[in-house]
Amino acid sequence: MAKDVVLSLAGIDRHYGQGETVLSILKGADFTLRTGETVALVAPSGTGKSTLLHVAGLLEHPDGGEVTVGGVACQELGDEQRTAIRRKSIGFVYQFHHLLPEFSALENVMMPQLIAGLTKPEAAERAKQLLDYMRVGHRADHRPAELSGGEQQRVAIARAVANAPLVLLADEPTGNLDPETASYVFSALEALVRQSGLSAMIATHNHDIARRMDRCVTLVDGKVVELVV
Repeated sequence: MAKDVVLSLAGIDRHYGQGETVLSILKGADFTLRTGETVALVAPSGTGKSTLLHVAGLLEHPDGGEVTVGGVACQELGDEQRTAIRRKSIGFVYQFHHLLPEFSALENVMMPQLIAGLTKPEAAERAKQLLDYMRVGHRADHRPAELSGGEQQRVAIARAVANAPLVLLADEPTGNLDPETASYVFSALEALVRQSGLSAMIATHNHDIARRMDRCVTLVDGKVVELVV
């Protein structure tokens, strides 16, 4: 694998069900993500976007093929090893923010850092910096229910990158937002990715957002195909 490839999927198969009801979602899918690259994943619902992201993020085991993250082949690793790689090297953003409701914005961004072993002062300092960068620093002490949808997603993005991962995977991160808010949130996400040198694969139905990324891919018959937009 080339040195600048941070994520590689090779010959990925993924199916669900048993017997005659088997549904094949991914069929020998190949994909590579390079350092600092942003890739849009644009495909209709039901074609396997979320499955591809879950396999890439080590949340699901593929039925065949190999996932390599940061040069580490993951197919034969145990759950603890996969979890360690996921915590260290992969950040996730979902359509729904999944923030912990009983904690403030600051505490939500601190949480993954504390799990990784940072002290509270260290975690709080980085969390403040990230929230300020995402322009929600003034809402640091507010709980998720007290934040707007756009603010919730910006906090979720800050949390996803709190441990400085190699790869950011986002599944329709602006899908629940109105067009103006979606554009604002994506601009903040894009700036963060570009400034930090993160690599990102972002599933989106928004073609305006997709065109702002380095390249676009889709899923056709269970395989990843390059798109020209």
